[in-house]
Amino acid sequence: MQNSFVTDAINLKSYNLSESDKIVVMYSKEKGLIRGVAKGVKKTKSKLGARMDLLVANTLMLHKGRNLNTICQAEVVNSFYKTRQDMDKICYSMYVTEVVNNFGIEEDPCSEKVYNLLYSTLDTISRANSKVEILIAVIKFQLKMMIESGFSIEFDKCLCCHNNIENETMYFVPNLGGVVCAHCAGHIHHNKKQMPYKLRNFFKQMAINDFNDFGEYEQKANEKVCMVTFEVLKEYIMLKSPRKFNSTNILQEIPEG
Repeated sequence: MQNSFVTDAINLKSYNLSESDKIVVMYSKEKGLIRGVAKGVKKTKSKLGARMDLLVANTLMLHKGRNLNTICQAEVVNSFYKTRQDMDKICYSMYVTEVVNNFGIEEDPCSEKVYNLLYSTLDTISRANSKVEILIAVIKFQLKMMIESGFSIEFDKCLCCHNNIENETMYFVPNLGGVVCAHCAGHIHHNKKQMPYKLRNFFKQMAINDFNDFGEYEQKANEKVCMVTFEVLKEYIMLKSPRKFNSTNILQEIPEG
C-alpha cells in the first residue's frame, strides 16, 4: 500500500472526533509526533479497542490522508500494565508523555532517540517498586529530554563569571539555564534556588546514568532529595515549554510518603 506506512508509536493523548471515532496523538519512532484517526474505536467490537488507550506502545499501520492519517492496524508492543495499578505511576507517566507532547515535533530528526527515551522511562516507571524508583526514572527522563530538546543545564561553570564551581554551595537560576556561584548570586534578584554541591552532583549523575543503572547515587537517594530534584526540573521544563502543562496540576494532588 503506497499511501501507508508502519511505525512504532506511543499514545500520548486523544480527543473525540465523533460518536465512534477519536483522534490519537502519538510519538513515533520514525516520524516524531503524529496524529491518527481511530475509526470506530469507541464501539464495543472495535478491532483497535484498548490499543488506543493512553500509555500504550504499538506497532501501527497508518494510511496517509490529506490532513490526518488513519490508523488501520495496531499491535501492542507494551501496555505498561503495572502502571495502571498505581496512582503515582499513572500521574508521573502522564507528566512524562505531556513533556514529549509539548516538546516533540512532527518529522523530528531526533525521533528515535526521543522515542527510546520515552519508552524506557515508561517501562522503568511501570516496573518500579517504590516512589523513589519512579522519581529517579522521571528525573533521568527530565534531564535527558532537555538535552535532546537543546535546553541542557549548565552544572559546572558559573553562568555569570564563568569560573568552575567545585565543592561549594551554588544557586540554580532557571531563567539562565544553570548554576551561578554564591558570589554572583548576590547580584541576581530574580528566581534562584540554593543548591549544595552534593545535590548538583546528583543532578549530573542522573543526566549520565542509564535507566538500568543502579549505582551509588540511586542507592543513596531518598524521597526528599528526589522530590526536590524533580520540582526544580519541572519548573525549568515549564519555563522552556512552548505549551502549557495540564498534568502538573494533578501532580500537586499526589500525597507524599
